Amino acid sequence: MAKYISFFSGCIFLLMVSCTGSETKQVQKDRLTDFVDPFIGTAYHGHTYPGAAFPFGQIQLSPDNGTQGWDWCSGYHYSDSTLAGFSHLHLSGTGIGDLADISFLPVTSEVTFKKDEKNSDFVARYAGKYSHDQEMAEPGYYSVTLKNNGVRAEFTVTERAGLHRYTFPETGENTLLINLGFAINWDKPYKTELKVVDSLLVTGSRMSNGWAADQHVFFAVRFSSPVSESAIQNVGGDGRTVGYFKFSEKEIMAKVGISSVSVENALANLDSSLPGWDFEATQEAASDEWEKELSKITVQSDDPDQKTVFYTSLYHTMVAPALFSDLNGEFKGTKGDIQKAEGYKRYTVFSLWDTYRALHPLFTLTRQSRVNDMVKSMLDHYKQTGILPVWELEGNETFCMVGNHSISVIAEAILKGIGDFDYQLAYVAMKVTSFNDRDGMGLYDKLGYIPADKIQQSVAKSLEVAVDDWAVAAVAEKLGKADDAAYFRKRAESYKAYFDKETGFMRGKLTDWKWTTPFDPVYSRHEGSDYTEGNAWQYLWVVPQDVDGLISLLGGKEPFAEKLEQLFKVEVGVTGEQASPDISGLIGAYAHGNEPGHHTTFLFNYCGRPWRTQELNRQIQTTMYKNTPDGLCGNEDCGQMSAWYVFSAMGFYPVNPSELKYQFGSPLVQEAKLEVAPGKYFTMKAPLASKDNKYIREVSFNGKVLNRSYITHEEIMSGGTLEFTMAAEPNKKLFQN
Repeated sequence: MAKYISFFSGCIFLLMVSCTGSETKQVQKDRLTDFVDPFIGTAYHGHTYPGAAFPFGQIQLSPDNGTQGWDWCSGYHYSDSTLAGFSHLHLSGTGIGDLADISFLPVTSEVTFKKDEKNSDFVARYAGKYSHDQEMAEPGYYSVTLKNNGVRAEFTVTERAGLHRYTFPETGENTLLINLGFAINWDKPYKTELKVVDSLLVTGSRMSNGWAADQHVFFAVRFSSPVSESAIQNVGGDGRTVGYFKFSEKEIMAKVGISSVSVENALANLDSSLPGWDFEATQEAASDEWEKELSKITVQSDDPDQKTVFYTSLYHTMVAPALFSDLNGEFKGTKGDIQKAEGYKRYTVFSLWDTYRALHPLFTLTRQSRVNDMVKSMLDHYKQTGILPVWELEGNETFCMVGNHSISVIAEAILKGIGDFDYQLAYVAMKVTSFNDRDGMGLYDKLGYIPADKIQQSVAKSLEVAVDDWAVAAVAEKLGKADDAAYFRKRAESYKAYFDKETGFMRGKLTDWKWTTPFDPVYSRHEGSDYTEGNAWQYLWVVPQDVDGLISLLGGKEPFAEKLEQLFKVEVGVTGEQASPDISGLIGAYAHGNEPGHHTTFLFNYCGRPWRTQELNRQIQTTMYKNTPDGLCGNEDCGQMSAWYVFSAMGFYPVNPSELKYQFGSPLVQEAKLEVAPGKYFTMKAPLASKDNKYIREVSFNGKVLNRSYITHEEIMSGGTLEFTMAAEPNKKLFQN
């Protein structure tokens, strides 16, 4: 289904149009893929990309603007109109612009290389121009026609390969540039190679330093027609190789396979995954695979925009983590050596500070086999490095963000009985990682807190680690390790050391036990703060593992509820010239655009005001997720923003994933059917749910009224029906028993 996007009178409209864009027509949507718009999140601060991807696949084939800037982290931003190339690896919704590797660009002019040419000059000289009315994207497919030279470029993918098709105009050269040297994103190549094996095969490699400290990409390109002329040149050092390849034909296709290990593996990935040259059949197969994955959750809604937001969100939950091991199981190890995944697929791109909250819990409902492989990937990382991953990227540990959240993901799998991985090894890895002296963890274990004068962001780091400590304790208890369980339960309460009764907030504490000063609960700065991308208002609530304990600290349910109300009513929610741009999507001081707050609206369930959870969730669902390019209020962060919406639209959310409970919110769709096992379904029904009918009057499971604010994981996985009776007025007696 073609989706063209254009601006008119300052508003954004989605039009279903013909392939030429010349006439608007209504098209019956009869596939779930028809409700996916990859352009959602490409504007504002969403940081998503619109290109062709395969569910959890090895390649993300997408356009890059070549523009430097925070909003171009994915390589693309909707505000741009320049294309520097089409590359094969991309990050979805992160805050750092890595990858964008192995870039192709079609040109119709003569190509010349200058030995000492600057990056910006080269990109400007050959970059394409485009407009959104000549651009199209759907799951597994992307196309654009370049305005400056008339080339139509189309892309589709398989699990391990990318397929390009370029249609050149009648006049001009038919040339493809392959750029390994001029960086079109943030990383810097230090060694590249480009080799013509024969007239139909080109191979090479690109080694780079960036967020991934040492990234290795080997690749193989097979052309549909022979190269008539080519030139390859190093344009200023080992890392600056570019080449051009001319063809006689006006339609050229290129098949590309990649590997982190070798050219031979890249060829094997390519030839096994994409043996033929049928572009339409490959595109159809990619679409069918997306249809199968999307159908794990089917929803009913009387609002087409709502369905588009839902299925685009579900789509965004399946572009990361990404496949990393090759067909033969090999992949680049953390030390640059060759490792092998035996009996499982090795994944990469683990944005765990974000995704442990809702993305990985979503996988446990519908993608248990992938959860198993992801946990095995994390355990392999532990075997190589001695600790579980923090933020793993392309065989590198970035140590980005705070906490030990692979622990939460692994604990959740163990507690939910998922997978055939070694539970005992997993527990040892969790425990060892918990004692690793990183980010002040040695001080944390010795003193019971991390001193703010020793470690920056100490409050955030401690609060997040305490969440993981609770998860370790839960697993220890399940495995019969009573002493460990008691120890980590106690450590999970370390958040209490940061609570200042006088101000009512979590504050930084110095080595001499004095509070950090000055103190302003709305003040935030990106560097040198006690908090990570946030302020005291936002971090007060990061105690999902012990909400009752936090309620006690704040003086009981009523004072807790009143304090929580204040969070959403603060007139100015964030101050500070150096505050992180990630703090977005504000309601008072609540920031939905950043992950630490994603559970916060559900805390009203714990203090007798579930109707406030319902009100706020509907507000977020309908104002911070839209069917427009700027339809995300903050970074997508590898699926977490979208996973929140998927859960929330179905009416429940995992406040503490390791607790195996999902708190009720406010269902937005009228029905959601989850395939929790082959042929086994869990159904959520809310036939009266609407924008106005946001309040739960009553909730039942399999016909029995529930007098509690949650459903358990076991109940969901058993199948059956959860039914919400919705209304426009709150039921203030709900869940009061």
